[in-house]
Amino acid sequence: MPGRFHPRGAIMRDCLKNRSGFDRVLMAVAATFLTVSATSALAQSDPARNSAAELAIDAAVPRPEPANVPPPTASDFKPDATKPDTAKADTAISAPAAPTANASATKPAEAKPADVATAPAPAPAAAKPDVAKPDVAATEPAKTEPAKTEPAKSDTATTAPAAAPAAEPVKAASNIPAADQPVADKLRDLFGSKSLRYFDRKAERAVVEKFYTARDFAPLWTQGGTPTEAAKGVIARLKDAASDGLNAADYPAPDFAAATTPDALAEADLKLTDSMLDYARQAQSGRMHYSQVSGDIQYPEHPTDPAEVLANVTSAKDASTALDSYNPPQKLYRELKAKLAELRGVGNGPVIEIGQGPVLKFTAPGKKQQAAVMEDPRVPQLRAKLGVSEDADDTHYDAKVAEAVRKFQESAELRPTGVLDDQTVRALNNPKRDKQIDTVVVNMERWRWLPRDLGAPAIGDAYVILNIPDYTLKVMQHGAQVWTTKVVTGKPGIHATPLLTETMKYITVNPTWNVPPSIVYGEYLPALQQDPTVLQRMGLRLDRNPDGSVHISQPPGEANALGRIRFNFPNKFLVYQHDTPDKYLFAKDERAFSHGCMRVQNPDQYAAVLLGITQPNEHYTADKIRSMYGHSEIDLKFPTPVPVNITYQTAFVDDAGKLQIRKDVYGRDATMLAMLRNAHGKDMENVVAHSQPSYSHPVGNLPTSVNYASAGSSGPSFFERLFGGPSVAPAPPPGRRPVPPRNVYTR
Repeated sequence: MPGRFHPRGAIMRDCLKNRSGFDRVLMAVAATFLTVSATSALAQSDPARNSAAELAIDAAVPRPEPANVPPPTASDFKPDATKPDTAKADTAISAPAAPTANASATKPAEAKPADVATAPAPAPAAAKPDVAKPDVAATEPAKTEPAKTEPAKSDTATTAPAAAPAAEPVKAASNIPAADQPVADKLRDLFGSKSLRYFDRKAERAVVEKFYTARDFAPLWTQGGTPTEAAKGVIARLKDAASDGLNAADYPAPDFAAATTPDALAEADLKLTDSMLDYARQAQSGRMHYSQVSGDIQYPEHPTDPAEVLANVTSAKDASTALDSYNPPQKLYRELKAKLAELRGVGNGPVIEIGQGPVLKFTAPGKKQQAAVMEDPRVPQLRAKLGVSEDADDTHYDAKVAEAVRKFQESAELRPTGVLDDQTVRALNNPKRDKQIDTVVVNMERWRWLPRDLGAPAIGDAYVILNIPDYTLKVMQHGAQVWTTKVVTGKPGIHATPLLTETMKYITVNPTWNVPPSIVYGEYLPALQQDPTVLQRMGLRLDRNPDGSVHISQPPGEANALGRIRFNFPNKFLVYQHDTPDKYLFAKDERAFSHGCMRVQNPDQYAAVLLGITQPNEHYTADKIRSMYGHSEIDLKFPTPVPVNITYQTAFVDDAGKLQIRKDVYGRDATMLAMLRNAHGKDMENVVAHSQPSYSHPVGNLPTSVNYASAGSSGPSFFERLFGGPSVAPAPPPGRRPVPPRNVYTR
């Protein structure tokens, strides 16, 4: 209505809620031309308004200025049909100015400003936007007066506390039920304490604290004091740790049934989180770091990410399965796990018992005699027990049965003769199950060191796996065996073949043998002291450099110690796979004779298989490989490197599903078992630093009568000579033709 005054931001009393009614009160006051002095007198008549707080409120209320407006009419006080409570208040106040039929029901004396201010007003009316908008619009002219805009700020500040309850749901975004809040509070206190006895690893503690903080410290494993399904799944997996060759005592599970207080529930929550992280870490990487066992082991590290473990297990539909997924995924590991369950589940006595009888043996044929094959009704039982699936009903004690008996004798620490005598029969009928269980467990532990993916996806997950105690090499692709051959491995002791995973990058046909520094120092330099001509007689080349270093090599050829082919997978141990002129060694059952490298029985076929996988369009065959034999080095590079995994499997399951046990030729089993039994709190997961091999040139004092092929620059290191790198070709000795250049094929 023209000339209507709406005070902006007026504050009457805390209990005044109806802004619309207050506006109409001021209108009525303006219409009756009440003066400021009259209003002051009215205020002085009420002792309650003489307080400093009330005077401050009065001072904050803008006073109406004189305006040339007509007096209000009855239509100005027409009740608002949408606000019945407000209409009643307006009618009561306007009664003296415009009497109506209801005037007798409202006493003018009751329409005191103080009474109106203290009367409770409906709360919804104060919150409706259609009431607030006219106030803002009507007070626009007052924005130019600084004194009148200040109260608006005061209003906002005064009403802020009233709006605070509406902001509380932001804190409750974590949706912590009231029953869990005491536990959450205790968890917050525990993380704030420096004496938290869980999570010894600082990195894990930081991740766990961040994870709980994001949840507003809500308990992870309980709801209302009751374990969740995830908690039950994790606890079940921890209690069944022995099925994976682990020790359940290392992963204590809390008793939530006994946790009846917030303090106990919070402690149990952290205890389960700690055990879960320990299990996942050790299931994936092992209870001991491989460097604790020996310095000649190196596999790619694949530690768990605590944040990933927490997110994965807590969000999984099946927490037990999610936690189990941190165990090795390889088929050979799962087969060992099944055999471990069988060994622990078998009662007293074997399933198949071999009866007593005469001594059985097989005599290999000689030049003037035939093979001596004995026959016995016990042989079919023997075949079944030892996993000889071929000719299962044959009663002849042939070469295959004799070989299976010999391998069993070796695993049982008997004299490996291949003869079935009474002692062997007793061992077959009463195997040392505890020893077999221990052997399976340490082999499962070693599987945790290997990469999760053994092969290269680009070439059908192809890879090479060599088992040292079994002296076999296999090429795998698409989860199946493609090819296999016998190998010769390193001697026990300082020449043991290392355990490693690397990638084979190329094959060298007609390789030069660059003698490793260990052999130069340990064997050839002492030999030269005894006989200065020994290397010449062996066909070896001796180069002496100005810095005093010595390099010994053997040129390509049929008599080369590496044979015709070398398979290169650069590694810090300076080992590789290669051919050998000493083919007779493959006829032996135990073939630990090398200086650490691995000699392959059929290298031409091996090369053809690998090239067929990496370069299928080139159609390499063994014949094609042999056609390259000569006196010039030829490198056949792989477009996609092939992973090579050197393993130590003294227990494995063969193709017939039988558990095979092999001799602990390097003592790896014994070392690991001793560590597991005598840990006593020692952190076996720590990395042990070992001395690294040196690629420097051997230096030694040699007799003056030694003949050198050259005395040029120091040249490349042994590692560079062996696996590639900048090289300086030595000058050929007088009277000797130069070494032909190396040819490289990169097709």
